[in-house]
Amino acid sequence: MATMVTTGALAQDQVTAPAASTAPASTPVKVGHTRIDYILSQTPESKTISSQLSIQQKQAETELQRMQKELQDKFAAYQQGVGQMTDIIRKDRETELQSLQTRIQEFGQTAEVSLQNKYRELVDPVLQKIQKNINEVAAENGYAYIFNLDSGINAVPTLLYTPKEHDVTALILKKMGITPTANPAPTTAQKPASAGGSAPAKPATTPKKK
Repeated sequence: MATMVTTGALAQDQVTAPAASTAPASTPVKVGHTRIDYILSQTPESKTISSQLSIQQKQAETELQRMQKELQDKFAAYQQGVGQMTDIIRKDRETELQSLQTRIQEFGQTAEVSLQNKYRELVDPVLQKIQKNINEVAAENGYAYIFNLDSGINAVPTLLYTPKEHDVTALILKKMGITPTANPAPTTAQKPASAGGSAPAKPATTPKKK
């Protein structure tokens, strides 16, 4: 099963910079930055998200492995007895093998979509809560813009350089009533890339209809 990837891309879609400050034009613009993945990993919901995703992912893996073993066993039996089969039985067994292989591929795709949907279902409410607290921190501390430094997959970094003193992550966590831990659970800061595991193993020689 493919390793899960970071939520940076999703966070950038869900968490946007608050509206610009209404301070006079002569006032220097105050810019801050944070890391949504890190904040997400520190939330109380992170362990629940990790646990639920892990359970669903393991169930999909178990079923996929069962189906792959069924295919391999049936293909082995086909190879062993094909020489003694009549044409009608041989064609029936080949159709059965091809159908099972198609089912395995479809299951992997469906399981992957299901896990992605579950991830969004669990994470989106937390990102909305984070956004609300970002807005409040920005308003209370006079920030016109707050950037997310998590670049995510296929996304360019939002900000290439900013002074450390403009990191508002601690303020956001404090606003949310969260005391950061030294080693946050990494799974909650990751996005599942695949729920169906690797491509299903194919028999050494896939029978074809004649």
